[in-house]
Amino acid sequence: MYLPPHDPHVDDPMRFKPLFRIHLMERKCATVECMYGHKGPHNGHIQIVKKDEFSTKCNQTDHHRMSGGRQEEFRTWLREEWGRTLEDIFHEHMQELILMKFIYTSQYDNCLTYRRIYLPPSSPEDLIQPGLFKGTYGSHGLEIVMLSFHGKKAKGTKITGDPNIPAGQQTVEIDLAHPLQLPDIENLRDFSELSRIVLEVQEQVRREEQEREQQQEEEEEHSQQAASQPASPLGGEGAEGEETAAGAEGTTQDKAPASQPFVLPMGVISRNEDYPRTCRVCFYGTGLIAGHGFTSPERTPGVFVLFDDDRFGFIWLELKSFSLYSRIKVSFQNAQAPSREAFDEMLKNIQSLAT
Repeated sequence: MYLPPHDPHVDDPMRFKPLFRIHLMERKCATVECMYGHKGPHNGHIQIVKKDEFSTKCNQTDHHRMSGGRQEEFRTWLREEWGRTLEDIFHEHMQELILMKFIYTSQYDNCLTYRRIYLPPSSPEDLIQPGLFKGTYGSHGLEIVMLSFHGKKAKGTKITGDPNIPAGQQTVEIDLAHPLQLPDIENLRDFSELSRIVLEVQEQVRREEQEREQQQEEEEEHSQQAASQPASPLGGEGAEGEETAAGAEGTTQDKAPASQPFVLPMGVISRNEDYPRTCRVCFYGTGLIAGHGFTSPERTPGVFVLFDDDRFGFIWLELKSFSLYSRIKVSFQNAQAPSREAFDEMLKNIQSLAT
């Protein structure tokens, strides 16, 4: 199991913890050992469920218990997971969330189902190399997000989740067609000024979506009428080709912008104050928020901030919160998707599982 570093140190390396091991024996036999707990390897079981899916089961869960009971287990888990003691955490809401996470994760006793995930495919047009990133999520600690590019959109999908937003959900969506021009550094400190800029773009996006829907309806109506008429020998391919070329040229020109000073507006909370003070470019985006148990989920406006090839941030406007993300530089073998279609299908599957 790859664990994120201790909150809020997103630039630290991932941590490695073995969960089970398999000894291959003669005559195609094998023994499985569970590595969970603090009493050493013990008897376990692995079952292949279907293609790209398997389950593990511990046969001796008493090896997971500690002599001091659940309280000792919780304190040990807290040191390993968070690198601190409960006394270090003064915020009552954060204590509640951490306890909730411990209860949720420990109830499975390493009886888990694993499903394959693919790393996102890349193309030369991508803003940065897609991949896995560690991100700060307030009192939830660090979580793992997969950044992938889909034309004029970029998506951040949760690989690990929390009591509010489960793994598999799309935590942020970046609208690459709508870059944001931030105010100068002094005005950027004013949250209301940033909020005004973002909400104006949100309204613009809403109008454009309405226009597209209306245009699509008109085109469908026109195509139905044209179906009953003879086809014209002169098609509109030339004009369409010119439009596509112009769009592609615009995309190339938008890339590689000059860096600009960056500072978080007053009142925006950040778990990590050690964020870069310059950024390359910002885009309008939306972030997913919800109540405990993924209740009343909604997409809210925000700002995607690209710092460099390995770090980006997201300002959650409604929460007045900032998440900082740093690339995971672990090399995963055989994790590339066989095709773009296979990757897109995987994204749909993990989202449907979470829902």
